[in-house]
Parts: sequence; structure tokens; C-alpha cells
Amino acid sequence: MLTLRGQQALQKADLVVGFKTVLDVVTPWLGNAEVRPMAYRDQEEVLEYAGQQAALGKDCVVCCWGDLNVSARELLLRVKRRVDRIELIPGISSVQMACARAGISLEDVVFITLHQRKEPVSDMLELVHYLNENKRHVILLPRPFDLMPATIASRLVDEGIPGSRPLTIYQRLSLEGEAEWQGSLEECAALSQEFSDLTILVFPVPELHAGREADAQGVI
Repeated sequence: MLTLRGQQALQKADLVVGFKTVLDVVTPWLGNAEVRPMAYRDQEEVLEYAGQQAALGKDCVVCCWGDLNVSARELLLRVKRRVDRIELIPGISSVQMACARAGISLEDVVFITLHQRKEPVSDMLELVHYLNENKRHVILLPRPFDLMPATIASRLVDEGIPGSRPLTIYQRLSLEGEAEWQGSLEECAALSQEFSDLTILVFPVPELHAGREADAQGVI
């Protein structure tokens, strides 16, 4: 779900850097750019090189996974320390994709992310609050690899959320290997399978979904 604007930026770039798994996806649009893959162990070195090239007037692109304004926060801070001007070019958000797959409206959604390095105590409390409130769908980004669906489901059941509460798990949305799992919190807590780090959870409110469909049918 790369946008046309994102493709254009890649095609005219002099230098493109990013984690290898990201660069593998955007390879068809890299044009004649110098490509510098990076890993966690050398990302500072690679970004320093990109900053130097930008200072020389080169057109540099840093690619990242996930929602640009959510999961990329730490990477963006590293980039901003090295250059004066950054243009942010978002792709199609995984939150938008999850809404489309689940057939729900973004205006009826609460979005919570656990995908951060700090301990997610307040975020888990927020998740429990909105699930108990049960007024809006909840979309949740887990934290690879210690706060994934089974662990999250188990904690929610321990916090008193009914084990029968439905949820849907999407993996690798819009990419090769996209997968979907549906079931209850209790069933999810018992899962032993490994999930992709590109995973997003949807906790729907069935009554809200049904109401929206009824409104749409009334308009038609």
C-alpha cells in the first residue's frame, strides 16, 4: 500500500536507506539510487552517512515499516538529529487497512499502540477501560515479541474482560503471506503459534457494526 507520492520519492532518490526487510518490498521503485541496508546494530552509522549525503545536497530517503506517525517514532528522532528538513510521506496506514478488512468505520475506533520500548502499564489500563466501556471498536498494535496476541489476551482475561469477547488478528496486511484469525479472547490466550511482527488486533463491538450496516441500508 505504498502511495504514488512514495513511489515518486523513491524513483528520484540519490540514496535510499532502511532495514533490509523494508527495502526488499520497495526494490521495484528504487531506480538508480545508492541503497544502504541497515540493522539495529549499525543504524546510527548508516543514518550518519545519510545525513552527510543530505548535507551535500543529495536527495535521501529513509524507509520504515509501520504507521509513519506511530511505530517509526524512534527512527524519526534519529533522522531529525542529523538533518534540518524532513518531508514525511505516509503510506496507507495499517489501521486504515484493518478497518477496511473488518468493515468498520475509523470514526468508531479507538486506537492504542503497545509498540514502544517503555513499559505499557498505562496503555494496558486504557485498553481494559475501552473494552469494558464497549462503545467503540478497539484497534491495537502489539509489541513484538513479548506482548503478542496470546499474552495480551491472557492479561485481558485476568483483568476481568470476558473470555468470550471476540477479536480478529490480522498479519502482514497487504503483503505476501497476509493472514487473518478470528475467535474469542479465551481461544486467543490458548494459541501457541508465532505471529508476525506485522500484526494488528481488532476488538469489534458487534452491535455498533450492525447499527452502521443498518444505517447504510436505510440510506440505500
